[in-house]
Amino acid sequence: MYLLGIFIEPDRSCFGQLHSWREKNDVMAQSYIRLFKYKQFSFAFFHLKTYNERLKYVNYLRNMMQRYLAGFLFALAGALLANWLHLPLPWMIGPLLVTAISKLRGARTQSHVAFRSMGQWVIGTSLGLYFTEEVLHIVLDNTVAIVLGMLFALFLGSAGALALRRWGEVDFKTAWFASAIGGASEMANLAERNNARIDRVASAHSLRVLLVVVTIPFVYKFLGLHGLTVNTTAAIPFSYSGFFQMVAITCAFSFAFGKLRIPNPWVLGPLFIMTVLTSNHIELSVIPPEVQHAGQMFIGWSLGDKFGPDFFRRAPKYLGVVALVCVGSLCLALVFCALLTLISDIPLATLYLANSPGGIAEMTITAKVLQLGPPVVTAFHVSRMVFVLLVTGPLYRLLSKKYQLT
Repeated sequence: MYLLGIFIEPDRSCFGQLHSWREKNDVMAQSYIRLFKYKQFSFAFFHLKTYNERLKYVNYLRNMMQRYLAGFLFALAGALLANWLHLPLPWMIGPLLVTAISKLRGARTQSHVAFRSMGQWVIGTSLGLYFTEEVLHIVLDNTVAIVLGMLFALFLGSAGALALRRWGEVDFKTAWFASAIGGASEMANLAERNNARIDRVASAHSLRVLLVVVTIPFVYKFLGLHGLTVNTTAAIPFSYSGFFQMVAITCAFSFAFGKLRIPNPWVLGPLFIMTVLTSNHIELSVIPPEVQHAGQMFIGWSLGDKFGPDFFRRAPKYLGVVALVCVGSLCLALVFCALLTLISDIPLATLYLANSPGGIAEMTITAKVLQLGPPVVTAFHVSRMVFVLLVTGPLYRLLSKKYQLT
């Protein structure tokens, strides 16, 4: 355990928001806030000067390791149970539901940010294998539909902000960033810069993603919607050398994207380089099913870990409005996609995944598992995410200044 203390720095997700509602009472975590004056990969153990400080740190590290192990076992049990029950997307939905329920009931489990990064890496890399030259032409042929989807996401966010401000009892800036259909962490960062309620923004995005991820796969399974496209990665053979080369290349791009502060670097970095390689007929290896299942489990585990015992007790009316807004967004998305089929040859089931108010990782996993045009869904979500991140902040400042919204 002392060796672990030397080389492992505490998860920033555990301590980095000590002033938020989750960490105010964590005295031990507060005692280590000074560790984060140092770089991410520094040797945290040696930054503590006295023996007692190091001993406390190692004890705290042991406690966190126990939480990570318990969380992993809960997630694995959820995946196996969902497989046994034949639930849709069992390796993501099972861990999500079991982890969320256990956290709501006070289980002392934890998910490290590294697990979500590994899950995102699996998704980004596997999606990049779909982007052959022919698939890229299909995506480019649907540029108009993608642009309309970007504008529709902006409309959903604006309508949701008005509803949250009217009935959710929050100010406009909090409602605006809580309703934006973008990455949860990116919206939380924008909310912090504009002095909005970060806890409200984070809880809204967590609940939205949970509702979308749980609802759509079950509806699709009930309707029997799957297998409308051919799995183009099935023809790629597995190679140990090619797989490890792929890991090295994609991880390098993930770190590079992270250094450049590009959002979702562990999705977009591997996605970018694998798209470049695949479209140029360079096929290193396919990702084994076991690795893909592990990636989905890590995504579901990290999503469920966002919930806590007092999640629904903090602001029940606000979260109720968030849930209603999410349901309304799902209904509006269905109408929009039905209209979009008039100008696009993309099937309605694929369009709905592409324009639903879910996260990029979760919706692309759904598209990949159900074989509902993963490259098309990916193109829609990546374009939407970039567009929303670019316009959300400036548009908020414009509206708040012009209409004196508070």
